[in-house]
Amino acid sequence: MDIEKQIEIIKRGAVEIISEDELRKKLTQSIKTKRPLKIKAGFDPTAPDLHLGHTVLLRKLRQFQDLGHEVYFLIGDFTGQIGDPSGRSEIRKQLSKKEVVKNAQTYKEQVAKILDIRKLKIVFNSKWFEKMSGVEMLKLNTHATVSQMLARDDFKKRYANGENISILEFVYPLMQGYDSVMLEADVEIGGTDQIFNLLVGREFQKDFNQPQQVVLTMPLLEGTDGVQKMSKSYGNYIGINEPAKEIFGKIMSISDELMLKYYELLTDEDVAKVKQMHPKEAKVKLARIIITQYHSVGAAEKEAEEFTRVFSQKEIPQDMPKFKTDGKKTILAILTESNLAASGNEARRLIQQGAVSFNNVKVQKDDFIPLAPGILKAGSRRFLKILL
Repeated sequence: MDIEKQIEIIKRGAVEIISEDELRKKLTQSIKTKRPLKIKAGFDPTAPDLHLGHTVLLRKLRQFQDLGHEVYFLIGDFTGQIGDPSGRSEIRKQLSKKEVVKNAQTYKEQVAKILDIRKLKIVFNSKWFEKMSGVEMLKLNTHATVSQMLARDDFKKRYANGENISILEFVYPLMQGYDSVMLEADVEIGGTDQIFNLLVGREFQKDFNQPQQVVLTMPLLEGTDGVQKMSKSYGNYIGINEPAKEIFGKIMSISDELMLKYYELLTDEDVAKVKQMHPKEAKVKLARIIITQYHSVGAAEKEAEEFTRVFSQKEIPQDMPKFKTDGKKTILAILTESNLAASGNEARRLIQQGAVSFNNVKVQKDDFIPLAPGILKAGSRRFLKILL
């Protein structure tokens, strides 16, 4: 494919390319030498499941694969024990090696839903970091100064607010930069909150007499709250391995404005045409697209039909969890023990808001005790069959 067409595809959805001129030169050289570019993206396995926020980068990596380039999916099993401070307002909790390795094992199966796994190069940065001596590790710190680190926006804010910054967090960007040296990356992709780390990679390559990588940033995807970036730690994520029912429900709960961003970053749909649809119909279509990609067409159809039946026709779902009680448990206990509510506080809030009903009668008090079998409903989409 000619260079301009490749540039057009690569730029689609991207926030910034540093620099487009360098990228054009690398693509020219790639065609001339018939050597594919090395495309790097790093993922720290801080949680076992990938979510839709991760797929923004994964979809861009797939585009590079389709253009004939080599994609290196770098799993930060070593750096994941430190934790990337990007976008953080506090010190991040460190994970044990056992936790990180366990999480990393799930990634290959998940990324295969988007990337061509036969062509994918999966690498672990423990391969080089575990071989480094203490002296060699300390020498990485000579490639940056404290003033450079404090110039970083998130560090600058935390320092100005008198919030703690660990020395270990200063080391993380240096280690990510060294990853680029070890892979001899031509292009590195990351979210906009990663820009500092990505630029460190360019400087490291320069110090090691390598051609500097091109940096490509992609927008961050807000979670279901529409405020924070999608993250399991914020509880606003949609995991690609979650049950289809959960994915459908979460997508239907997002705002109309956020739905359009999801269309733009997670699908190939024409957003202009989506804007002409009724918001509810557009969300149903979005949910079907997402579930089809990460589950199956059948699962998407089933959940769409269930949604229509339950919410449009005001019926109860055919398949719902069951809970056995002895006629002594309060509604508050049933809500929390069945996980229909995440906590006692949430259960009380739902009851106070009039969002809990038993056999179509609103529950007024949290000490109410169901004395007969029936259907418990919490919110608009959570149902439980009570059995005695």
